[in-house]
Amino acid sequence: MSRQKAAPPKHQVLAAVIGNALEWYDFIVFGFLAVVISRLFFPSESEYSSLLMATATFGVGFFMRPVGGILLGIYADRRGRKAALQLIIGMMTVSIAMIAFAPPYAAIGVAAPLLIVLARLLQGFATGGEFASATSFLIESAPANRRGLYGSWQMFGQGLAVFCGAAITALVTNGLTPEALDAWGWRIPFIIGLIIGPVGLWMRRHLSETSAFLEARQAPKEKQSLARMLRNHLREVITVMGLTVCGTVGFYVILVYMPTFANRQLNLPLTDAFTAQVIAVALMTLLMPVFGALSDRLGRKALIIAATAGLLVALYPLFSWVHAAPSFARLMTMQVVLCTLLAAYFGPISAAMAEQFPAGVRSTGLALAYNLAVMIFGGFAQFIVTWLIHTTGMAIAPVFYVIFAAALGLVAAFFLIDRTHEANLAVVDDGGPVNAQTQPASAGVPSQRASAQGL
Repeated sequence: MSRQKAAPPKHQVLAAVIGNALEWYDFIVFGFLAVVISRLFFPSESEYSSLLMATATFGVGFFMRPVGGILLGIYADRRGRKAALQLIIGMMTVSIAMIAFAPPYAAIGVAAPLLIVLARLLQGFATGGEFASATSFLIESAPANRRGLYGSWQMFGQGLAVFCGAAITALVTNGLTPEALDAWGWRIPFIIGLIIGPVGLWMRRHLSETSAFLEARQAPKEKQSLARMLRNHLREVITVMGLTVCGTVGFYVILVYMPTFANRQLNLPLTDAFTAQVIAVALMTLLMPVFGALSDRLGRKALIIAATAGLLVALYPLFSWVHAAPSFARLMTMQVVLCTLLAAYFGPISAAMAEQFPAGVRSTGLALAYNLAVMIFGGFAQFIVTWLIHTTGMAIAPVFYVIFAAALGLVAAFFLIDRTHEANLAVVDDGGPVNAQTQPASAGVPSQRASAQGL
């Protein structure tokens, strides 16, 4: 009789989550300080042109994500999760250091904006491989009956990083004079992130490679390639892309864009908008591990379908209700409801998506699907919702983009293969997923997982 795999030490889980958290922390900090960065690194006679250049630099990282996702995903599937996670956080730390200590345009001229662009390109490349490699590590390390909970820590880390990034940036911008902020204060949030980087790198040096990867590497199989992965797992890639579209659009519109929407379209004070947002995001962050654990009992597919269906039903009535009589109380109510539904979606989603692929191509398949969807539908989210408002003349036009994404996520959820209750994830890639438990002992595949579990 098999013995349940022991839970990995807490520092191993933290080491896997810290890179994804660092990515989102820097994402929020750069976005919040875009106005300051535009003045210092992209000077122009027009303030609008300077800001446009800074936001464009912010966006170039999105275009590197699929490239980094594919190359780092292949690296993780060939060299191991540990090796990939160390390389990724090293590149992240270098990119943050480049921004934190970059001389302004006044000091080195055109080299200053080029340095910022290079840092964003490097960061986008590293970020492309982070989510897939770290998620693969987490679910392969977790006990079979707790993969949903362990996968949810990835999303918990994102939520906590967004909260901390916003809080630290707010403290710096509110606590310093404009002159001090431009002179040196804007570097403080980046330096804090830079301190986190080496800690994460040290922690990842002490990771233990997952048994699923080790077993997959020893199994006899053809040399893996991107083309072969797509040929054998195209359905899984498309399904994960659909699920990611729902998550990334929900994140960028309901979380990132909402304060702007509340201020400009509902004419609510920014203080009210940010207060409602902070409370709702804190609630969502706390609930995600709860729903991740719940998915281990109820199944990922059922919970994801319920969450996407709930979003489809609630979105338009809530937006219309708030728009009809804007107030802090109504905005708060809407955000709490929507963020609770997002928590129910984000909680099981990491494990559900990673479980679609066998270990031999897990990082590659997940990275490709995830980053393509984020680049196209998340990177252009604010542009799309702004265009919708202008084209339709409707203040609540952003809701249509979220409805589209939720509908796509619901369709994708029905094509999801629910592997919640499989004892072992698929570890052999011979043209499709194969459950490790179904392989006979005579197959000649050395099973480190089997020996570890006492099979």
